[in-house]
Amino acid sequence: MFHFTRRGPRAFASKLALTVVALSTALASPVLAAGKTLTAVMHSDLRIIDPIFTTAYITRDHGYMVYDTLVAPNSNFKIQPQMADWKISDDKLTYTFTLRDGLKWHDGAPVTAEDCVASLKRWAAVDGMGQKLMDFTASLEATDAKTLTLKLKEPYGLVLDSIGKPSSRVAFMMPKRLAETPPDKQIPEQIGSGPFKFVQGEFQPGVKAVYVKNTDYVPRKEPASWTSGGKVVKVDRVEWITMPDSQTAVNALQSGDIDFMENLPYDMLPVLEANKELTIEVSNKFGFQTLGRMNFLYPPFDNVKVRRAALLAMNQKDVLDALVGNPKYQKVCGAFFVCDTPLATEVGAETLVKGNGMAEAKKALAESGYDGTPVVIMAPGDVTTLKAQPIVAAQLLREAGFKVDLQATDWQTVVSRRASQKPPKEGGWNMFFTNWVAADVSNPIANLSIGGQGKKGGWFGWAEDAKIEQLKDAFVRAASLDEQKKIAADIQKEAYEQVIYIPLGQYLLPSGWRKSLTGVLDGPATPLFWNIDKSE
Repeated sequence: MFHFTRRGPRAFASKLALTVVALSTALASPVLAAGKTLTAVMHSDLRIIDPIFTTAYITRDHGYMVYDTLVAPNSNFKIQPQMADWKISDDKLTYTFTLRDGLKWHDGAPVTAEDCVASLKRWAAVDGMGQKLMDFTASLEATDAKTLTLKLKEPYGLVLDSIGKPSSRVAFMMPKRLAETPPDKQIPEQIGSGPFKFVQGEFQPGVKAVYVKNTDYVPRKEPASWTSGGKVVKVDRVEWITMPDSQTAVNALQSGDIDFMENLPYDMLPVLEANKELTIEVSNKFGFQTLGRMNFLYPPFDNVKVRRAALLAMNQKDVLDALVGNPKYQKVCGAFFVCDTPLATEVGAETLVKGNGMAEAKKALAESGYDGTPVVIMAPGDVTTLKAQPIVAAQLLREAGFKVDLQATDWQTVVSRRASQKPPKEGGWNMFFTNWVAADVSNPIANLSIGGQGKKGGWFGWAEDAKIEQLKDAFVRAASLDEQKKIAADIQKEAYEQVIYIPLGQYLLPSGWRKSLTGVLDGPATPLFWNIDKSE
């Protein structure tokens, strides 16, 4: 259960001019009335549209519209066939995947095993679970047009869980010609085999993204469950409308100008819950972890003593009160691998969860050799769930004695800029904040930001820690849950000592939609737009 704290409501500024401009620009479409059109305001504007290039959730959501996966989990956490079925050899060293009939790319070409092999290799080059899977892989090849064969060096129990992971980065399948694009470059076109087609001609970053039903898509016969089962599209068109001002979006939801709003502002929930025309639900019941990530390449956070001083200055309750401020939806939690799970532990989190480390932070910073180098923090103002963290952190760091350069920006700029390894003075950065769904951080292999691979293959910030990588190898070879728990605790201890990142608590996020919508799915990677029907 979540443990909660209370704060007073925050004020909302309604911007009439923005409302008029946003609605008139975004909703004016000559084909809006053609068939059933579902309009949604997502948690972020969509700019990067390559789901392997970035871990941003809006790009993951785009990926689920356009692409499909070989396998996927259902609501019982069981991996199911999606594009392919599989067989495992008796010695557990060979996995043979067979593509199902009826799979076509959006350009009409048949899906082949060669396409899927190339897609898996591109994904595995940058995803934490994919990288670890490849460490155990002897070969991955297409043995005929519909069969791909994965051979292991030794048994590895996370093969299907890795290929079927529901959240960033997802092992989406794409044509070989696209999948051969280096993962640090974006693919040049959006051709998938998924239930929707991306309408490139109507894509206006900052305004809207448009998807239409893929009439050639052949859904599985099983009922839809999380990201598995039959992806039956029941509307003709989905439009993601960009409305950076949450009050504007709330007004549009209540008036019926939009059908769905992914992130509802906590302050407005009493009003929205009283509206009988709306459904208010938490679709991702596993919640999110919010965190701060430092850049290990440049001063001042290339110095572990300075990182530790910053960690001591942080206070989860302050962050959560500013971010959420609703006792029903927030939880102080120092567990890297999510509270209320088998791998949860509070090892190393004492001052962070108690919020009593400021005096120690000042002392540690004074003894660290910190020379006053400004800490460049990227502060996106356009995403409800990312506004508060940099502001609160900047205040706490200043109180501890840091100089802070808080740079206002938008989230898509953060997504692009955080990939830069340039010095902060040349457009780089020292610290940014993000959120992971619980599914992405629930174990040391899934948790991309716990890695220690450094500049080659590491997540943004490029932490280098050989001990963590060795412990992760031990984790995947562990013979029992008790052994995994011990290793996970050792990883967390090392992660806190080296300040690999700073977990800042957990929260739940309600979504809202008009009651004209039915069939909205839940799960660890929402929202999903198949299975939704709309009554006129």
